[in-house]
Amino acid sequence: MQDFSLPQAQPFWFPEGDHGVLLIHGFTGSPAHMRLVGEGLRDSGFAVRGILLPGHGESPEAMGKATWQDWFQACREAAVDMRKRYPYLTVAGLSMGGCLALMLAEQMDADACVTIAAPMKTMAKFRSLAPIAALVHPVVNKRADGGRASLNADYDIGYDSYPLSSVAHLSAVMRQARQHLSLIRCPVLAVQSHGDKTVTPDSPDIILNGVSSEIKARLWLDEAPHVCTISPEYPKIVEAMTEFLRKAEKR
Repeated sequence: MQDFSLPQAQPFWFPEGDHGVLLIHGFTGSPAHMRLVGEGLRDSGFAVRGILLPGHGESPEAMGKATWQDWFQACREAAVDMRKRYPYLTVAGLSMGGCLALMLAEQMDADACVTIAAPMKTMAKFRSLAPIAALVHPVVNKRADGGRASLNADYDIGYDSYPLSSVAHLSAVMRQARQHLSLIRCPVLAVQSHGDKTVTPDSPDIILNGVSSEIKARLWLDEAPHVCTISPEYPKIVEAMTEFLRKAEKR
């Protein structure tokens, strides 16, 4: 069982700065997955907040009680609060968090949106069968991912198992994000790794071709696995976000 009481697994907020960046972790993850990027952005002069999604940071059983609406509402409340505090607001997220960031960018006045390994499609072939399988196996263990050996273990804090019933809510977030991409007009940066074995490699193209933004860019990482925010390549994410967000301020 992961220790969610560790300091790096807690929600964080670095309030100094005039450009607020909301960081959203992914499905089964925790703020620890966003902490290194958050600290890097703080050092670049941004105000950064990393939130904990409902049902996360406790137990897989708690996750099974949370819905995609709960996840989005938590993100929206944090974004609305930050919008009031800072002249500029960027919404950004890892994996499912990236999809939630797209939903925020569609519905509110964000100055930029950054998706990191956000799935428009996934490599999982049987995700649609999860609700049926949940009747037999309510909670399943994650499949082994050899790429995780390259991650910073101090920050790799998330559930080792998850309720299959939650997969339907993950699918709903992906569907909502993809269906309304054309409503997004703020600058969008899409980050993806060639080493990601979870998200299909065309996901960044789907995002950038779908949005109506005039300013958009992509960053390809070399070998990082899905949770690239705690990989050795995370400084590239910080550097690309810093450059992109400063440009977005001038549009």
